[in-house]
Amino acid sequence: MSLSQLLAQQNAFVKLNNPDSWTMVLIPDPQAYVKFERNQPIMDIITTWLKTNKEELNIELVLCTGDLVESNNSIIPGPKYGGDQTAWQQWEAISHSFNKLNSVVPYILCVGNHDLETSKGACRYSQFNSWFPPNGNPLTEKLLVDMFPNPSNVKTLENAYYEFVSPHGVPFLIFSLEFLPRNTIVKQAEKIVRMDKYEKYKSIVLTHSYLEADNSRCLKEGYRLKDVTNGEDLWKRLIAPSENIEMVICGHKAGKTHREHVGYRIDRNAGGKGVHQILFNAQWEGGGPNGNGGDGWIRIFEFLPDKKTVLVKTFSPLFAISPETRDKAFRTADCDQYELKLK
Repeated sequence: MSLSQLLAQQNAFVKLNNPDSWTMVLIPDPQAYVKFERNQPIMDIITTWLKTNKEELNIELVLCTGDLVESNNSIIPGPKYGGDQTAWQQWEAISHSFNKLNSVVPYILCVGNHDLETSKGACRYSQFNSWFPPNGNPLTEKLLVDMFPNPSNVKTLENAYYEFVSPHGVPFLIFSLEFLPRNTIVKQAEKIVRMDKYEKYKSIVLTHSYLEADNSRCLKEGYRLKDVTNGEDLWKRLIAPSENIEMVICGHKAGKTHREHVGYRIDRNAGGKGVHQILFNAQWEGGGPNGNGGDGWIRIFEFLPDKKTVLVKTFSPLFAISPETRDKAFRTADCDQYELKLK
């Protein structure tokens, strides 16, 4: 039996609460799936599951929190970055996995610190645009409105914004912002989100580092990048003053326990709307930094037909493959399964 056939058996296992809902799926930092050759099939399982269940779950959009690779530009695998794959092998693996979704479902990715130049993010050079060009997935390209210039003054998907209209007719404005975004990037995003055109849009900000596992916003990162905007400053400058940003999604943080990978808080923006700020990562699940890369965990956001309610579920296609482990395929703690309300 092929992998696709095995994954197809799960259609009866994962069900929408309402058949008229649509779903957005979040993939957390995949770096530990691709840094080891042995782990790379798990990332393929995730994207193959998404492809196989696209119609059953009405999956309309996929997001990823960044750190697509462990090492952006190292030709020698080894203990400095962990794993047994060169940077080129890692970029090849992650692009191969996401390419399974090309012309199937749009996906929006952001750039993490490990996707930047080596040595603790000493500069912002990334191979990201070489492996994920704007026209890589035709369905993502249709949503793309514009890109902001990278430090070399070249427009790339490292900072971009998208327009998406849900099956329920709700328009969304989605920003993908680089790791600790530069001042010029934040200013451009501020200008866009204030445009009259987007007054009635629901906005989502996707960025790599923003929230801590204790639900506080990040104040400082130990990287040598200059011109940075941390989570708290991004809140103060871009998110809180807005009237339509209702969701911020990030990854980056990890620890020895599952609880150190997740966070959530809600605060009001200038329009009085609750902003759902969500941290979701899994990279040390399944054995720590040298384990299997994250046990296949993803987040499923089910948008109900009332256009307000979003059901959040945490699910592992890896565990769901075998009947012997399907009882472990959902996390049901309060930090993993909850309900959001959009205005």
